[in-house]
Amino acid sequence: TDTPCGVCPSCVELARGGGGSLDVIEIDAASHNGVDDARDLRDRAVFAPARDRYKIFILDEAHMVTPQGFNALLKLVEEPPEHVKFIFATTEPEKVIGTIRSRTHHYPFRLVPPAAMLEYVEQLCQQESVSVAPGVLPLVVRAGGGSVRDTLSLLDQLMAGSEDGAIAYERAVALLGYTDAALLDDVVDALAVADPASAFAAIDRVVQTGQDPRRFVEDLLERLRDLIVVAATNESAAAVLRGVSPEELDTMTRQAGVFGATGLSRAADIANRALTDMTGATSPRLHLELMTARMLVPEADDTQRGALARVERLERRIGVGDAGGHRAG
Repeated sequence: TDTPCGVCPSCVELARGGGGSLDVIEIDAASHNGVDDARDLRDRAVFAPARDRYKIFILDEAHMVTPQGFNALLKLVEEPPEHVKFIFATTEPEKVIGTIRSRTHHYPFRLVPPAAMLEYVEQLCQQESVSVAPGVLPLVVRAGGGSVRDTLSLLDQLMAGSEDGAIAYERAVALLGYTDAALLDDVVDALAVADPASAFAAIDRVVQTGQDPRRFVEDLLERLRDLIVVAATNESAAAVLRGVSPEELDTMTRQAGVFGATGLSRAADIANRALTDMTGATSPRLHLELMTARMLVPEADDTQRGALARVERLERRIGVGDAGGHRAG
């Protein structure tokens, strides 16, 4: 059924820690992907289940099955015995041949939302008696990209590299390869007030500390996105930016107010364009420095947004507008 009872022998055998069921056969399609393997599967499908209502065949990594192997399975998949069900599990369904896909139901799994993932990894850390510094778990969830397996692998990596059962923020940033929040703050502050000396000094620190320039631009774009959310939502930003401490939120509110909504939008577009240009580039540091220069000089931007950014800067200099950096109109 679609709702396991959790107490019958079948549920117990297939649950975590169970010994497995004779009627549920998992096959690694990566190493059993040929015609002979398909014929063997056809022969095994004839036999009735040992105990349960159905005999279930799970083909993991189904996209690895060769077209010849799928063609050998085609008749069985099209007209299976009443006691047989097939499950083709794959991360690349487009590689499964069309004749098989047209004879199956598709159930795409969604990525796990960050809020649910954050709550889950917090529970795991409590169960493992591991203390985690503020800001570490949001980095882990972000690096996992919605995949439970990838997130848990990263958390295992951090736990293995921890000392005395504690995961420090600096160690997590170094192991995950992210940019330190303090360095991001320095860059954003320098860009917000158009301070070239401080901005290029921070960029030089990025390079001198051995960080990947492309990863730094990704982190900067993520921070600019957070600032845009803060500028747009004000008090409700905490509900959107889950896992952000009140202190970080205060800092981002201040940065968004200094930057201005138009300046943030323009800077995010420049960072996004730089990220595209850096793909396969032989001199990523040069692209990073050019990106910084474009952000610092709205005067060189002859678009309407460049003009608005210049107006925002002038208004800040003469004290026009409220502390949040918003203008009417």
